Amino acid sequence: MKHFSVWILLFSILLTGCAPASSTPIVDSEPQTLVVFAAASLTDAFTEIGNNFQNANPKVNVTFNFAGSQALRTQIEEGAPADVFASASGKEMETLITNSFVVQSASQFFLSNKLIVILPADNPTGIDSLEDLANSGIKIVLAAEEVPVGNYARQSLDLMNSKFGADFKDKVLANVVSNEDNVKQVVAKVQLGEADAGIVYTSDAVAAPELQTIEIPSELNVIAKYPIAPLVESPNVDVAEAFITYVLSDEGQAILKKWGFGSP
Repeated sequence: MKHFSVWILLFSILLTGCAPASSTPIVDSEPQTLVVFAAASLTDAFTEIGNNFQNANPKVNVTFNFAGSQALRTQIEEGAPADVFASASGKEMETLITNSFVVQSASQFFLSNKLIVILPADNPTGIDSLEDLANSGIKIVLAAEEVPVGNYARQSLDLMNSKFGADFKDKVLANVVSNEDNVKQVVAKVQLGEADAGIVYTSDAVAAPELQTIEIPSELNVIAKYPIAPLVESPNVDVAEAFITYVLSDEGQAILKKWGFGSP
């Protein structure tokens, strides 16, 4: 009888260990709030991921702060409470590691993204190629240079100089009428017809299917790699780590892929 009880116990442990993470509640006592600071480009995908995580863990309330990665990093450095940081730039994460807000070994890349040109649905200026971005009178909106996607866009324009002429980047930048704080603001300006074109992430174009797009070839594109990590001073480290595990799971990665992101 004793041996039978041991086998029952082992079988129960095995079943518990094999249960999918997303279906096993991780908070069994007091309700907790998980605060996730995430790059603006993650808004749609992480909202879905957060809802799924909450459904599997009813005692966890997931709260998001979406903004430019550089702004989020500054907020964390100034003492804003956060449990998880998901950045569109390794640079912002490295700064937090250097300043001891994140443990280096805890940071890991969880997706990639690339650039694309977006145009208003009616494309009033008739832009149909990358070369057209240098046409006089075109209104272009970019993210500011300190914003990851704004920095990547300018790197891509540097690459385009080799194909379209040494002054191509200068001509395009001369057409820039606004530099935004995050990528979602770039999308909004194009949606509202306040700009004839913008450079954003592929995932942002997926989230705004009414817009026209122009692909940027791989040799002229810049691949963004996004890191994620729990914050050292998080009061909810176990929940933070469980959220990151879900993001990295097959289910989490499938959601990210659906919203236009690539594998890490």
